[in-house]
Amino acid sequence: MATLIYDGTYQGWLTAVFDIYEYKFGDVFFSKDDAPAAVLFGSTHLVKTDEVKAKRVLNGLMQRLSTDAVKSIYKTFLSEIERVEEVMWRFVKYVFAVQHNVEEDLSNNAVRDVREAAKFVHRETHRMKAFVRFKLTNDGLFYAMVEPDCNVLPLIVNHFKNRYADQRWLIYDTKRRYGIYYDLEAVNNVQLQFSEATGNSDALASILDERELFFQDMWRKYFGAVNIKARKNMRLHIQHMPKRYWKNLIEKTTGGI
Repeated sequence: MATLIYDGTYQGWLTAVFDIYEYKFGDVFFSKDDAPAAVLFGSTHLVKTDEVKAKRVLNGLMQRLSTDAVKSIYKTFLSEIERVEEVMWRFVKYVFAVQHNVEEDLSNNAVRDVREAAKFVHRETHRMKAFVRFKLTNDGLFYAMVEPDCNVLPLIVNHFKNRYADQRWLIYDTKRRYGIYYDLEAVNNVQLQFSEATGNSDALASILDERELFFQDMWRKYFGAVNIKARKNMRLHIQHMPKRYWKNLIEKTTGGI
């Protein structure tokens, strides 16, 4: 078995696929910048991310699959499911092994696994578009903390850039410790360092715009007003708004920050 060590990026993984065919590797195992125990029993190959190689693999997939199916591979990469690289590789190997379009072949495990992973990411992306709650800082920056189940920030960039094109904003994924920042011209990835002191409620309150708490209170009152107690269905409510999101939703917090 050959272990392919790549940089953890999608471009790096596509390059790894190119190298598998170029070097005629058989069974493969993917690793992100570290050498697993499996290395002790096989060979290793260090993948150097190459845009040309990655593009050739992507072009090959685009010739054999629909646009949605190609996007599904990228969504699978963002799903962070266990051994996601192998799941994607099994699918891509099948795509290149046959002459016909395989994306509707649900009898194949690889096709089903990619489809399910893509659905999972699509569902989480849709929820993040709905559940991002911005707060305004005293320097005019709208920021929001999120903690999605999978890495969806790359998929919501255009949605928020188009919707809030006239405002500076930051959406930060606290689980993966990076965010996307829009400066009125472009969106860039950012990483922030939070200490215990900067993370407490007093410190956060000091950076908020003086009108922010008032707007938060208004939002809670609006949310309470539009909900009819007689029609309350908590099971359905949690189904559409899972509890894991509540700590970052203004309408679900009791006040303050």
